[in-house]
Amino acid sequence: MRHYQNNLCKFALIVISFLFFLSLTFPVAAQKLAVLVPEKTAQTKQFAEKLETSLSPNFKILDDSLSEIAFLSAKHEKPFNLSLEEAKNVGAAIGCDYFLLIKAENLVRYSFERKEYQESYAAVYAISSRTGRLIFWKLAGGEAENAEKADGKLFALINDLAAEISDKLKSTTKEELNEKPAPKLEELPAEDSPEAKNFRPPLPYRSIKPSYTRTAYLYSVEATVDIEIDVDENGKILRTKIVRWAGFGLDESVTETVRKMNWRPASRNGKPLPMRVLLRYNFKKTKPDDEQ
Repeated sequence: MRHYQNNLCKFALIVISFLFFLSLTFPVAAQKLAVLVPEKTAQTKQFAEKLETSLSPNFKILDDSLSEIAFLSAKHEKPFNLSLEEAKNVGAAIGCDYFLLIKAENLVRYSFERKEYQESYAAVYAISSRTGRLIFWKLAGGEAENAEKADGKLFALINDLAAEISDKLKSTTKEELNEKPAPKLEELPAEDSPEAKNFRPPLPYRSIKPSYTRTAYLYSVEATVDIEIDVDENGKILRTKIVRWAGFGLDESVTETVRKMNWRPASRNGKPLPMRVLLRYNFKKTKPDDEQ
């Protein structure tokens, strides 16, 4: 009997070890992925279809038409500029683990060296339905003397792009499962609330404007970036979190700028206290800082 129990325990351990190995080796295989095309141009649809084909061995690609119905029902005015809550709601409505937002376009460009030429580009956003975060953003493109050749160069990048997306989603799945929740902090009180009495909010000693990036300028991007920051009782920034993303390097520009600022901490009745604050930055097309 004891010998039988020992063998049974060994067998159970082998099964558990095997399942654990599978979870580490194939964490993305069962992941559900939706591919969305908010702006339905022929070029975008063709690019999205080819990218789906390249991603299909690693993901369960959800039905495009059903995903689109769920996405459009939310009626987002700026689908490439979602908040975390909006993105999580999109993922929940579709029933996916991740979703991609894709925009592809052909532009006429000019330069001193080449005069007129064609650029075909695709902007790809990969979003986690679990957190709503923009976890991957990529601008892929090709240039040539005509649109057909430029498209060919762009589409030739799809397999490498699919591999990048797969690797990122695989690592993100592990990171999100192991991520610890943010510490609880007091947030700015309502203006007429009891908590607002004798309260002084945290403020930067010198406000710095985030740069409008060269990439955003080249593609005429207008967007809003919201960032949540935790400022401790000494005015030190402990944590930042983008809660409305935009891509095109604007999220990184905001994060970098906020972390450069020196902050006066919040206080109540003269006593410093840690505080969580939401900051908003609106971007519209202007020349990049290095051209002004």
